[in-house]
Amino acid sequence: MGREFEEFHEELRSVAGDLLAKDRTIEWSALAEAGWTGLEVPDDLGGAGATFGEVAVICEEMGRAASANHFLGGAVLTVGLLKSLRPSDSRDEVLTAVAAASLRPAVAVGSFTLDGGTLSGHADFVPDAEGADRLLVIAADSDGSPVVVEVANLTVTPQPVLDETRRLATVSADAAEVAQVLRFGGDPQEQVRRLLDRAAVAVACDSLGLSEAMLAATVAYAKVRNQFGRPIGSFQAVKHACADMQVAIAVSRQLVSAAVEAIAEDRPDAGVAAAMAKSYACSAAVDVAGKAMQLHGGIGYTWESGIHVYLKRAALNRSLFGSPAAHRRQLAQRYL
Repeated sequence: MGREFEEFHEELRSVAGDLLAKDRTIEWSALAEAGWTGLEVPDDLGGAGATFGEVAVICEEMGRAASANHFLGGAVLTVGLLKSLRPSDSRDEVLTAVAAASLRPAVAVGSFTLDGGTLSGHADFVPDAEGADRLLVIAADSDGSPVVVEVANLTVTPQPVLDETRRLATVSADAAEVAQVLRFGGDPQEQVRRLLDRAAVAVACDSLGLSEAMLAATVAYAKVRNQFGRPIGSFQAVKHACADMQVAIAVSRQLVSAAVEAIAEDRPDAGVAAAMAKSYACSAAVDVAGKAMQLHGGIGYTWESGIHVYLKRAALNRSLFGSPAAHRRQLAQRYL
């Protein structure tokens, strides 16, 4: 984002880091008390009226702390989706409730179809759907155009994954009765694409934060762990490995910053920037966490070190909302 926001972002980063350092598991109400659930909600609806740039700062700090919470599904995706809809009392009601934490919604994007007044289909790996107060489902109507529907009797099945800091679920419907249909503002296909780009960049921010946490932990350990009478950080092989980690993080930072800016400004090239950031930053995070575990030696493979938490989270981030291979195929389409 612009330099005029750098000081504000640093302050936000510091406050978020301090809060998340106290407890990795943050309740939905605590997220609202911090003002994070309503960051992008307009101020006349009880929010802060901020941009995706501020949301990205929080996502990064959550990755740094490997925080377990409902921010991704309940705020990042939900608010982004609601703001892309046509203005209505129903939309504003949900936005107000999200900012106040009186409602925790989730967004399901999958293969749903709307036939008359019923919904059928399913979606896998839906963030924070389990226990959500309301589910917003993106479905194709009779002419194939995406719409957002609310259904009271959806089937939500928890979907266990390797990363225990995330809660994912399968959402399915079999001729379920639709309670409400909401329409997108502008081109529906474009709005759905922008939502998925937004999700991909949010996950890339998370991966960037966890990569930096792993490098910091590794450098600190290398300074105090002695071998052959001196710190292992003095060995050339360890120096080179840490330098490689730093280079990967520096490249990730540039790509993620460019993608966040493109999403916040709703630029036409946001999809390209998002694909570049997601494919590189999430892949690099797995490598960085793996090197961190290796450089910690035997203790790195123990539960006490905590590195396994970051490695599992990095592995899930790599696949969530598009694998690196999928995003690179998308980038390659520009040259065909």
